[in-house]
Order: sequence, then structure tokens, then C-alpha cells
Amino acid sequence: MANRRLDEATGTETVGHEWDGIEELDTPMPRWWLWTFFATVLFAIGYTIAYPAWPLVEKGTEGVLGWTSRGDFDREMQLERDGRAALFAQLATTPIERLPDDPALMRAAVSGGRAAFKVNCVQCHGSGAAGSAGYPNLNDDDWLWGGDLKTIEYTLLHGIRQPGVDATRTSLMPAFGGALSADQIAQVTDHIMSLSGKSKGDAAGAQLFADNCAACHGPAGTGNRELGAPNLADAIWLYGGTRESIGQQIRQPRHGVMPAWKHRLDPVTVRMLAAYVHSLGGGEQFLEVAANAADQADEQR
Repeated sequence: MANRRLDEATGTETVGHEWDGIEELDTPMPRWWLWTFFATVLFAIGYTIAYPAWPLVEKGTEGVLGWTSRGDFDREMQLERDGRAALFAQLATTPIERLPDDPALMRAAVSGGRAAFKVNCVQCHGSGAAGSAGYPNLNDDDWLWGGDLKTIEYTLLHGIRQPGVDATRTSLMPAFGGALSADQIAQVTDHIMSLSGKSKGDAAGAQLFADNCAACHGPAGTGNRELGAPNLADAIWLYGGTRESIGQQIRQPRHGVMPAWKHRLDPVTVRMLAAYVHSLGGGEQFLEVAANAADQADEQR
């Protein structure tokens, strides 16, 4: 304080210290800035009283207004659920194979399924549902167990090779690495590739296929949906269609697992997912629905 002096040029008192000949003026803050600062302090005090602000040991202060962002979010979500309650009730009571009879309801189910797919399914099947090695493409019409609405819903509910679920889809291809020699596996591979025009094959491979593979995949290799045996004649492959990939699958098959969604999602969401997957382009008509429609047409005639 003893070094404070009045600066002659500005008429402002200095703060009392100097460095290398440079002194600092003790210029007062503008009054508008001070009043703004005091106003923000008062606003902050009022805010901490009205809204949750201070963290405590177990929870934060709730504020006299009782508002929280979590509570606001919960109210918005409840309003959304209330708005969709009628639609969900209709989806829950309508048999899935009858959804196409109500185009508006079907569109709503597909829309909801599209949203659920982005959250639960893209990790394996991809954002466009095109799949990858070991994860099936859901856009094509190649189905292991069938591609109608009811069958897709069953697969979603119970999964594929899901441990602990008795009703899960199960197909198990044996490993032929110990039953067939390397030459025999090569011959079977050539025959399988010939089914889709990728190789010529020979009589020895055809005989090996008939003896070891036709029981599940059929004499022509077109598969068996009751067993979950894939069609080998359509050039659609889960693990790749190269000679090496097919040979590996014969020698030591890989068996993927799809979770059972009945324990993770509510039934209506699973139903909407089934509708969305069915709508991607490879969905099939439910045979019973087609038969009933044909019977009704016959009766009308």
C-alpha cells in the first residue's frame, strides 16, 4: 500500500507494485459489469433453491419446485406409451399371420419393428440387414426354417441354439473330418458346388453326397426346413461359397447362436420385429392363410 501513487497521465491510482518499470492502474470495474455479476449470483442462489443442484451422500437436493430432468423424461415417455397403448393392444390380440389383412396395422408394425431392429439386431445383421459371414442376410428369400410371419416370430422368440431354451431352433451338422478323407471331402465339395453351377462334380462326389448328406439336405440338395438344413443349390452361403469355405464347413462345421428374444423384449416388440423382417423383401406368405384365401375364393365361385 505504501507504494500506491496517483498516475498523473490518467488520474488513476496504481495498485502499488511495479515490474521492470511497468505499473498497473487500479481501474475500477464498470458499474454495469458489477451489477450483472451480482445479478448472476442472485440467479444462481435462486436456481439452487428451486431446482436440483447440490449432490449429497445418497442423492442430490430436489429443489422446492420438485422438477427433475429424469422425471420430465419419464412423463414424456409415459405420454408416448399412453398414445401407443391402443395400437399395442391391437397388435397383441391380432394373430401375426392376420396382420396383412389390416394394411394400416401392418404398416405400424413394420415401422415399430424397424426402430427395434436398429437397437437390437444391427450388431449382427447390419444396418441394412444384409448380414455377413455367419450372420444371415434377411433381405433374400433363403430361409432355414421358413420365412412366413408366424415362423419368423417363432425364431425370434425362441432363438437358434439358445442354451436353456427348450423350444429353441436346433440343427446340428456333424463334422465329417473324421469320417471322410481329405480327397472325399474335396469330391463332396465339388458336387455341392455343382448343384449351383459352380463346378462340374463327378459320380464319386455325387455318391458320397447321397450316402452322407442327402438324408438332411435332400437328394437334390434343396434342403429341409423341418430340420433346418440349408438349401445347397441356390448359391447362397452363410459362411462363404468358396471351395475352401464349403470344405471347412464339411470338415468342421460352425454352428451360430441367435438369442431368444422372448426373455429380452416384450411380445409386441417381437411381433413388430417379425413384421419388419418379413417386409424386407424375402418374406413368404403363411401357408394356412393362403389356403384359407383359396377356400374362400372357391366358396365365392
